[in-house]
Amino acid sequence: MYLIKDIVSVLENLAPPVYSESYDNTGLLCGNSDWKCNGAIIALDCIETVIDEAISLGCNLVIAHHPTVFSGLKKITGNNYVERTIIKAIKNDIAIYAIHTNLDNVYHGVNLKICEKLGLKNTRILQPKRGALSKLVTFCPKDKSAQVLDALFAAGAGEIGNYSECSFNLDGTGTFKGNEQADPYVGEKGKRHHEHETRIEVIFESVKQSSVMSALHNSHPYEEVAYYLTKLENEFQSVGSGMMGEFEKPLSEDQLLKLLYTSFSLKVIRHTALTGAEIRQIAVCGGSGSFLLKNALNAGAQAFITADFKYHQFFDAEEKILIADIGHYESEQFTGELIANELRKNLPTFALHLTKQHTNPVHYYYQYGH
Repeated sequence: MYLIKDIVSVLENLAPPVYSESYDNTGLLCGNSDWKCNGAIIALDCIETVIDEAISLGCNLVIAHHPTVFSGLKKITGNNYVERTIIKAIKNDIAIYAIHTNLDNVYHGVNLKICEKLGLKNTRILQPKRGALSKLVTFCPKDKSAQVLDALFAAGAGEIGNYSECSFNLDGTGTFKGNEQADPYVGEKGKRHHEHETRIEVIFESVKQSSVMSALHNSHPYEEVAYYLTKLENEFQSVGSGMMGEFEKPLSEDQLLKLLYTSFSLKVIRHTALTGAEIRQIAVCGGSGSFLLKNALNAGAQAFITADFKYHQFFDAEEKILIADIGHYESEQFTGELIANELRKNLPTFALHLTKQHTNPVHYYYQYGH
């Protein structure tokens, strides 16, 4: 039997919480990570009916994309759906875990799923994050440099885009003198020693700092390891907001709208006036993506697929791009499938269910024949 923390470990390996936006509330919202997990339900939103479904299936974990508790609660009296959901979850020993903007921001997350549904190729992050990378510089005996590099690479250092094992190495001479308490790998106590050393530089994802530094210390022969760490402002191409992709063959705007309508089982698409342009380059953002319109334009997109555009924001297209607002729920509806696939790959015997509840709070009225 798995513990809830086993499921959480898989989810946080897929989308580290450090990549959540500052305003977000991801992670375990209620429950205990040391509980045995009888099974989980995956839903876009965790509302009362989803908790009822969990109870009926004997599951004690709900994995939701949107956090049930988004801002702080000062009272839990059951006066709104959030409070009622939390009360019901706690009374029935059901844990709730939210994996929100961290799953939006990782490369293999929500936006890649949208691109896959549309058949887009050459996908890349639209607005890469800054400040998510670090650089390690260290020095070791030349004959041990391969040993240290292998350990650093195994810990995840040196990965840049489609390349791995990236480093810079420079040979030189290092000096040191150990005191009476020292136990030097080379040289003698009390005497200055000159050693032929290699300076090693690697870039790594800051979230991997603990494992990278552990690898450095475990592989390095010196008693005292010389190194320094630097936070980088470089854009991290594997993490960020939105995504760009392209069609192998361009589509007309009408063809794109029909593709969206069928691929996402839509009832309506809110869009700007057609420009007559061929559509090859596409920008996408699951959920509320209007903040990325300038990025989409600067990236050369002919269309931007997202949700929650306000009336006046449609004017900002300036007839330079087709904005297609397909709805918040609709744009993220395949997120459960993404989460389920990752859990099944890593925990194949785990009892997992996709909710049968339709949690979209937005409904559409049709008057046929008019």
